[in-house]
Amino acid sequence: MPILNLSLSTAPDAAQSARIAARLTQLTGQILQKDAALTAVAIAHVDAAHWFIGGAALAQLRKASFFLDILITDETNTATQKAAYIDAVFAAMQELLGELHEVSYIHVHDARPAAWGYGGLTQQFRAVRKLL
Repeated sequence: MPILNLSLSTAPDAAQSARIAARLTQLTGQILQKDAALTAVAIAHVDAAHWFIGGAALAQLRKASFFLDILITDETNTATQKAAYIDAVFAAMQELLGELHEVSYIHVHDARPAAWGYGGLTQQFRAVRKLL
């Protein structure tokens, strides 16, 4: 049940957003073993003239970039799985967006199960309830 917050340096495009959300949901399920039905993807856009790397705007560099912050429950994935996910997501985003600036970040954010949840229930409560 992760949530993926994605910032893109591209202009808003509903078809592109749908393709990206589908691909990220697929990779999140395949590599991190997360349920697609509980995977949320929120996409925001930042004009390339307002996204800077090394002091230069992406518009000037003529490259795209992204920042993905994915929130998952701590201790549910190994370091190897996370590394594979970061590699696969970067490759997928390169395919979907074209030439990417290398400084495109992916943050797999491990959250304590008592500190987050959905539907009004923490992940810790859901885990304990499964044991009963």
